Amino acid sequence: MEGLKRVLKWGGIILGSLLLLFVIAVYALQSKSFDAPYPKITASTDSALIARGKHLVYGPAHCNGCHFAKDDMAKALNGEPVELKGGFEFVLPFGVIRTPNLTSDNETGIGGLRDAEIARILRYGVFPDGRAVFDFMPFHNLSDEDLTAVISYLRTLSPVNQKVVRREINFLGKAVVAFLIKPVGPMGEPPSSVSPDSTSAYGKYLVHSIANCVGCHTNRDMMTGAFIGEPFAGGFQMPSDAVPGLMFTTPNITPDPETGKIFPWTEEVFVHRFRQGVQIVGSPMPWGSFKNMTGLELKAIYRYLRSVEPVHKKIDQVVQKIE
Repeated sequence: MEGLKRVLKWGGIILGSLLLLFVIAVYALQSKSFDAPYPKITASTDSALIARGKHLVYGPAHCNGCHFAKDDMAKALNGEPVELKGGFEFVLPFGVIRTPNLTSDNETGIGGLRDAEIARILRYGVFPDGRAVFDFMPFHNLSDEDLTAVISYLRTLSPVNQKVVRREINFLGKAVVAFLIKPVGPMGEPPSSVSPDSTSAYGKYLVHSIANCVGCHTNRDMMTGAFIGEPFAGGFQMPSDAVPGLMFTTPNITPDPETGKIFPWTEEVFVHRFRQGVQIVGSPMPWGSFKNMTGLELKAIYRYLRSVEPVHKKIDQVVQKIE
């Protein structure tokens, strides 16, 4: 009996010590920083390039689908131009992450950042102070030309002084930051430019590098953002931000004849569906922004999705009520 007490005593001491070391490590690693190159990107005043950037921001890149304030939600969901002053909340198991102010305000926006610093955030996921960005933005492989276009357009936005508390995370969130969150950079060398057309190749660029179809239509770990499902097979669950109490599960959009949501759709049906915008109130898909895409872009996306590997995975219920 005495021996058992001794074992339990020392077991408790060891466990407590390990727990203390873990807590110390979590807090010590909150300020860890990463290094990444600065892309050689310089904002342009060329009107055509700025127009391209505006199209990306309010169209396929759907920046207006996240970087808006709550009072602009209805306009943003409808794809209308809004002040990109940030504040939209991602409520996650480990806390709340808010989108930053993208206006040219020097104090609360991006006015005080160099072009190369903004480009590094988008391409390599590293803030100017070295912290890693939570990987919500799929722009790591954006072409140099499109990256320049986006930054050039953002530079034209009027300053809006709105301070955003970027994140409020609990201890679990601090542990995620300490041990799991790392910068996500490009896969290979990003192209210098990509010419828009209706080909499957351009659709692949849109789907993976701009519109992020793969980011939502692939199941992911909500703690780390890591992909855990087959590409485009759906199953990723997202609560509605517009309608509390609704949970959406992304459908399978692979060309599987039995379980693929869009398999029966013709190209014309696909394009028409996007032109309709939001059909299910509360849907987290940025229909408002996507209906601003060109016909060439939508055809390219359709043609690429028809070429991906079919996955037999049935999604029984896309929308369900939650408590």
